[in-house]
Amino acid sequence: MSFVEAAGRLAGLAGVAFGWAPEVFWQATPAELAALVRVLTGDGSAGGGAPPDAATIAKLKRAFPDG
Repeated sequence: MSFVEAAGRLAGLAGVAFGWAPEVFWQATPAELAALVRVLTGDGSAGGGAPPDAATIAKLKRAFPDG
């Protein structure tokens, strides 16, 4: 299978699995794609640990406002 064929197949799978439009797939990094796959497969190594608490989320919202 050529790179073009493999990339096209992976883009289609990302669209089905993650709801990604083609442009989202092509803008994603391999690390981002791998993290999502680890989460979906239950690998547990995609960050691990407890979810962020309210204070951490508030800090992130201030640091990265999105409108």
